[in-house]
Amino acid sequence: MTTHHPSRPRVGHIQFLNCLPLYWGLARTGTLLDLDLVKDTPERLGERLVAGELDMGPVSLMDFFAHSDELVAFPDIAVGCDGPVMSCVIVSQSPLERLDGARVALGSTSRTSVRLARLLLAERYGVTPDYYTCPPDLGLMMQEAEAAVLIGDAALRASLHDAPRLGLAVHDLGAMWHEWTGLPFVFAVWCVRRDYLARHPEVVREVHRAFLASRDLSLTEVGKVAEQAARWEDFDASVLERYFTTLDFRLGERQLAGAAEFARRIGRADGAGVELLDASGPG
Repeated sequence: MTTHHPSRPRVGHIQFLNCLPLYWGLARTGTLLDLDLVKDTPERLGERLVAGELDMGPVSLMDFFAHSDELVAFPDIAVGCDGPVMSCVIVSQSPLERLDGARVALGSTSRTSVRLARLLLAERYGVTPDYYTCPPDLGLMMQEAEAAVLIGDAALRASLHDAPRLGLAVHDLGAMWHEWTGLPFVFAVWCVRRDYLARHPEVVREVHRAFLASRDLSLTEVGKVAEQAARWEDFDASVLERYFTTLDFRLGERQLAGAAEFARRIGRADGAGVELLDASGPG
């Protein structure tokens, strides 16, 4: 039986373009080999982290609220937006205020984006649609639904390529939240399991520093990141560069205030305060 070596932590990796700038620099800074990266969907990564199959990684904000007794968030690193996000959208055939009782397809089980969409439609537009979950294929969704909620690469594809072709309106969830509250929105935070942190505090701080360095390098060389990604994605480099610089990868006071406001509006008392790792600790 192979034993897991503590110096190579098992770290979750979301296979969406929105996380690429956080991982791209790891190879450049030489830290990639020190991590056992595990790729999966946001919801599966959250489940695996909670189950103890991973030591740290990105977690949907809703999952973090639900498991904050087991997880500690990394300071100053997240996936969010301060205004538009481009990759969390409602695509609709009719105005949003007319969606009461209408079929709305949820093209993902990402709890945070779906919860945000439902909150905005209920509170800002006063509508309660008939929601159902299905694969994120806009053409198929629109055969059965009046509107669709899409996230990640499927949302980018829908809003940039498919929606204009099909004559559909695209509503950016990040922009809608910002217009409503004036605050940033946080979709995912980076976390470590409390039990792993207790056993390997210095490893955790090294990984935290590695991700901050990776992010900063990626954003400094964002044109290069976009060019490389454009080789294997169906978006051109200029679109990807705009996307990477639209996203907000910070978790500072304003982002924490946005997360707390979201928790308040959905009635989650457990999300009012996000506990952060003490990154300056002695280890």
